[in-house]
Order: sequence, then structure tokens, then C-alpha cells
Amino acid sequence: MGRAQTQTLNLTDQQLANINAQNQQFLNQQQQTGNVLNTQFQSILNNPGLSPADKAAVTGQSQGALASAFDSLQQSAANRVARTNNSAGFSELTDDLARQKAVAEGNQAQQNQLAFTNTAFQRQMSALQGLSGLFGVDSNLLGRTLGIPSQLLNVRANAGRSGSGFFTSLGSGLGSTLGALPSALF
Repeated sequence: MGRAQTQTLNLTDQQLANINAQNQQFLNQQQQTGNVLNTQFQSILNNPGLSPADKAAVTGQSQGALASAFDSLQQSAANRVARTNNSAGFSELTDDLARQKAVAEGNQAQQNQLAFTNTAFQRQMSALQGLSGLFGVDSNLLGRTLGIPSQLLNVRANAGRSGSGFFTSLGSGLGSTLGALPSALF
């Protein structure tokens, strides 16, 4: 073999070794990132809802706003009685305000619970999408494993596309990017 051929072979082998080392480095980084994301997605999947402190804060804020509004109306009625020195109808008005306040507080509590449940469900679906992207597994398959009907997943996925949130974008984007890296590298 000639000197030029030997030199070409050595340079080719060196370039191949460099590419293989770089590919191995990318694979190691992908595995490390995948392990971190897998842990985080699993954590979200296992604990998808808001913390008790967050729920208490949301409930306190919403109920406090309602109480403030109705207390203001109650005070306005009391001021009118003091100003006019006429208490006619005051008892009925305060009773009516109390009933309206109770109904509004009940409705707000129901809305809060629904929002807590939706948040937990959306985070769980985002974690499933992230995991499916990491491992290349269909999210419908993961959903069925958890007992979630595929029709429900499709409805939620379609609804999530119109108003996709941070977790959905993060989960699907990172999962699909990391899931595609091995095929791009090899």
C-alpha cells in the first residue's frame, strides 16, 4: 500500500473515531437528560395536582373576594339604615344578601374543585406525553395502562392543542426531541 493510501486510511480512521466519540458523548448526554426528565415526568404523573398550600391559597383568594363584595353590600345597607333612620326592609335585605353570598360561595367552591381536578388531569396528560416522547411509546397505550379511555385522551389532546399550556408544550417538545435524537445520530 502506498504512502498516500496509508495516510488517507489513517485520516479516515481518525475522523471516524472522532465522530464515534462525539456520537457517544451525545448519547451519554441524551441518557442523562432522559433520566432527569424521566424522574421529573414520573413525579408529575404521581403528584399531578396542586399542593395543599396552593389549593388553600386559591380557595382563600376566591372566597375572600366574594366575602369582601358581599360585606361591602351589607355595609352599604347598614349605612343606608343609619342615614335614613329607617330600618324597613333591612332584615329582608340582609337575609337575601346572606342567601346570595352562600350560593356564590358554593358555586365558587365548586369552580375551584373543578379547576383543581382539571389542572391535575392536564399535568398528568402532559407527563404521559413527555414520557411517550422519551421512550417512543404511544400515549394512548400509557393512558390505557392507567385505565384512562383512549377516547378521553383524544378529546383532551384536541382540547389541549387549542390552548396548550406550558407543561404540554414542554412535555411533548422535550420528549419528541429527545426521542428523535438516537435516530438522528445513528
